[in-house]
Amino acid sequence: MADKNEFKAVAQELKAIFKPFLKKLVVVSESETGISLNTKVVLKNKHPMFFGGVRTGKAYVSFHLMALYCFPELTTSMSPALRKRMQGKSCLNFTTVDKELIRELKGLTKLGATKFLSTGFRRKILEGDFTATF
Repeated sequence: MADKNEFKAVAQELKAIFKPFLKKLVVVSESETGISLNTKVVLKNKHPMFFGGVRTGKAYVSFHLMALYCFPELTTSMSPALRKRMQGKSCLNFTTVDKELIRELKGLTKLGATKFLSTGFRRKILEGDFTATF
């Protein structure tokens, strides 16, 4: 069984990755063990675009970053250790605090946020010109 105290520490480390971007995002929900973030862009379906988040489950803490889904080329620079934690296209799972992987994920999040929050990407989304595999 996973250590719930360790999960709290993992969640805090992962939530801290989003801190530099909070002024540009909307916090949908936040707790000690998670956070959900949207962009300020409202899509054609009248819903805001999800940016990312942290969710604590029973077996691991998940870090979601939609930029990984929209810009799959970001995953090519991932270390094998970080790639091993991927679950699907935009989620990475953690059970312990790994400072090296957290540092790598911070850099990846910064790159992804730069692309995801750019005016050009926002314009493409709103105009319906973005050709990702949504």
